[in-house]
Amino acid sequence: MFEPYLSQWQLVPDGPPISTHGSQLLPVRRDTVPAMLKIALNADERVGNQLMAWWAGEGAAPVLAQEGAALLMGRAEGGRSLLHMARHGEDDQASRHACACLARLHAPRPGPAPSLLSLARWFQALRPAAAREGGVLLKSLAAADALLADPRDEVVLHGDAHHENILDFGEHGWLAIDPKRVQGERGFDFANLICNPQLPTATDLARFTRQVEVIAEAAGLPRERLLQWVLAYSGLSAAWFLEDRDQTGAGHQRQVARLAAEALARY
Repeated sequence: MFEPYLSQWQLVPDGPPISTHGSQLLPVRRDTVPAMLKIALNADERVGNQLMAWWAGEGAAPVLAQEGAALLMGRAEGGRSLLHMARHGEDDQASRHACACLARLHAPRPGPAPSLLSLARWFQALRPAAAREGGVLLKSLAAADALLADPRDEVVLHGDAHHENILDFGEHGWLAIDPKRVQGERGFDFANLICNPQLPTATDLARFTRQVEVIAEAAGLPRERLLQWVLAYSGLSAAWFLEDRDQTGAGHQRQVARLAAEALARY
C-alpha cells in the first residue's frame, strides 16, 4: 500500500505503520524532513485529505504532497500535548490553544472547498436514537433541530476537533490533523472541546462551567449558543456510541448533555 508513494515521493520509512478506522499511516522522512504518509481507505477520508491540502498549512498540518488516496503531511514533533495539559491543571490554556487553531481553520479561503456534507445530514443519526432512548437525547434533538433551522457563521468545519487532533508543531504552533467531511455553523467544532470523552473531568460541573466560559470567550461565541451546541453535539456523540454498542461512552455523553440542559434552563 505504501510502496508506490515511497518511491514516487522519495520517502524513507521512519517508524512502524499505524492503522485507524479509515486510514493507514506510516511515519517517514523525505531527506531530513519528518513527515507522515497517510493512505485513505474510504471516500470520506479521501475528502479529508483534499481538505488538508485546501487549508494549505493555515491552522492544519502542512501538506507536502497529495494524490488520490495518499497524503504526505508534516509530522508533529513538539513535546506538548493538549490532552496532557487538560488533564494536568492547564485546561484553560489547552482550550485557548484549540480555539485559536479552529479560528484559523474557519477563516475564508480562496477557491472552492472539497465536496462536503452538511451538519443536517450528520445529525440524522440522532433522530432514531432519541426516539428509542428518550430522556436527555430528546432535548439534544430539539436543540439540534433549532440550531440547524437557524444557522449562523457557516464555515468549513474540522468535524472532530478533540484534544488529540490538534498537535504541537513547534515553532509553527498548534495545527490540526484528521478533519472530517462536513460544513456548517462554526459553534459545532467548539462544542466538541467540551464533550471530549477522553477527559474524565468533562462531566465535572465546575470544570464544565469553567470551560464553557473560557471557550465562549476565546471563540467569540454567546454562551447560550455554545451550550446549545454542546447539548446537540453530546446527544449526537451518544448516538454514535450507541451504534457502536459502547454504553460507557454513551453514558459519558448523556451526562455532558444533562449539564448543558441544566445550564440552559437557567437562561
